[in-house]
Formats: sequence, structure tokens, C-alpha cells
Amino acid sequence: MSSTLDTFDTLLATGQQAVAVDAVMLARLTQIAGDFAVNLAIALIILVATVFAARWASSATRRGLSRVRGFRHDPTVLSFAAQVVRVLVYLIGFIAVLQRLGVQTTSIIAVLGAASLAVGLALQGTLSNVAAGVMLLVLRPYRVGDLVNIGGNVGKVQRLDLFFTQLSDANNVKIMAPNGKVFDDIILNLSGQKNRRMELKLGVGYGDNLNTAKAALVDAASGIDAVLPDPAPWAGVTDLLDSSVEMTLTAWTTSDDYWQARADVFQAAKEALDAAGIEIPFPHQVAVPYGDEEAPLPLATEGVQGLRGRTNPRSAGFDTRPDDDQNEA
Repeated sequence: MSSTLDTFDTLLATGQQAVAVDAVMLARLTQIAGDFAVNLAIALIILVATVFAARWASSATRRGLSRVRGFRHDPTVLSFAAQVVRVLVYLIGFIAVLQRLGVQTTSIIAVLGAASLAVGLALQGTLSNVAAGVMLLVLRPYRVGDLVNIGGNVGKVQRLDLFFTQLSDANNVKIMAPNGKVFDDIILNLSGQKNRRMELKLGVGYGDNLNTAKAALVDAASGIDAVLPDPAPWAGVTDLLDSSVEMTLTAWTTSDDYWQARADVFQAAKEALDAAGIEIPFPHQVAVPYGDEEAPLPLATEGVQGLRGRTNPRSAGFDTRPDDDQNEA
């Protein structure tokens, strides 16, 4: 009987000990869950605060740089600097969130430092775009609003980011050019100068008076309001081609009026040459008969008069009806 009681006491003590352990574990888990919930809530608050802080820091940077005389009218520097500050604030906030959640950021930095070579090789294209963006910002071969030609793509610069240069062409098509390719390619800034020179090439006939043609072209260009009087328009013979004499007309205009002025000068030059009786040669087709010279020619070469002179206009130049002599026979 006593042994049974001892066994029962042992089981009861073991059960009480297990319940105590479970209670301790439950209390510990509850504490861990509570701490994680608090840290998660604080991390969310830090994340939201980071978003607002990034926006505020970006706006403050833009406002501060806009007060500097050298950057006041340069939206390229303003947008680039604002974006860099925004990225830095996001990075600091992300590290703070990780620290609040219990992640050891020092170990992460150590791992990233050890894997810096692999990361650099994997992101060499992206990092080169960032480095090229910084160089473009420092050298400033173009600014926001300039008309540029990059790799054969002509467009107006909309913005310069860390990774891309955004253009908009004449058809309002967005062009995204990586900064690395932009920096390595030839950049033509079409609006980098205040004035631009247009160069138009026209052909005149060999039998025409060249001095009359030159005077007509110069007068035509001078009559356009957008053409600058100084330097004055110039025209001259620049080449002797197979079927025409090439004449070049040059005129200066402002960069803003270039394209419309170019179209107006082209039209005025054509009308001036027509008024002066100067022929602008163009390709002709000459029919060279062969074989029987008396045979009628096809419509493409004999024209409407030949068509009217046929006995059968639908015969394409080859009359299938018998001759009159054969009919009389």
C-alpha cells in the first residue's frame, strides 16, 4: 500500500513540475511575442517616418539648392541631388528597421564586405550607370530642356536620374538611355549654342545662270524673318554632279527657331528658283528604241498623244487587226 502511495506522489510531483515548466515556457513565449509585436510596431512607425523624412529631405534639398545662384536655373542638378538624398534617407531608415527587428546590421555589413567582389561583378552595369550619372552631373554636357542627339536618338532631355537619362522626341515618345551608354557615346547638344547654322543643298541645271541662282537663293533666305542678318546668308557652288550643279545655301537662326526656319527657307528657295526660271533637275526616263524603229512604243513612253493615234487604244501599242491592204485583198 505504501509503495502505491509513493508512486502516486511521484507522479503527482512530476505532473506539477511539468505544469510549472509549461507555465514558464508559455510566459516566455508570451513575453517574446509581446516584445516582437512592440518591435514590429516600432519598425512600422520607423518605416512610415522614413518615407515622410525622405520626401521632406528631398524637398528641402531642392529648395536649398534652388537658392544657390549656380544651381537656381539648373533642374538637372536639382533633380539629381534630390534623388540622391532620398535614396540615402531610405537606406538609413532600412538599417534602423532591421536593427529594431533584432537583425545584427554589423554582421550584414560584414557579409556584404566579404561578398563585395561578387556584388560588384553582378552589378557592374548598374554601378557604371550610377558613376556615369555622377560624371554627367559634374561635366554637364547637357541640361534638362536641351535638345540632344545620343546614339542617333534626337530628343529633349526630360530628366537625369541615377541610372537613366530620359528623353522625349518630336513624336512625344519617351526614350530611356542608360547613363553608361550615354557617357560612352558621342553627345550632340543641338541646343547648346544660342544660334545655329542651317546648310541646304540644291541642284540647278548646267545650262542655267549660276549668278542668278545664287542671288535668288540669298534673297529668298534673307526674306525669312527668323533668319539672322548677321552673319548674312551665303550661297555658292559646292560640287559638280552628274546631272546638276550643286549649290549650298547657308543661313543662321536661333536654336529655338531652327526647324521652322529651315522649312521656310527651303520653301522660299524653291519658289525663288522657279520665279527666276532656274530649273531644278530631277531624274527623267528616256525611251531608246531598238529593232524596228517604225514599231509603235508602249504607252509608258509614247504618252497620251501616242495613245490617241493608235487604231486600237487597248492594244498596248501592238495593233492586232489586219492591215487595210490585206482587207482590200
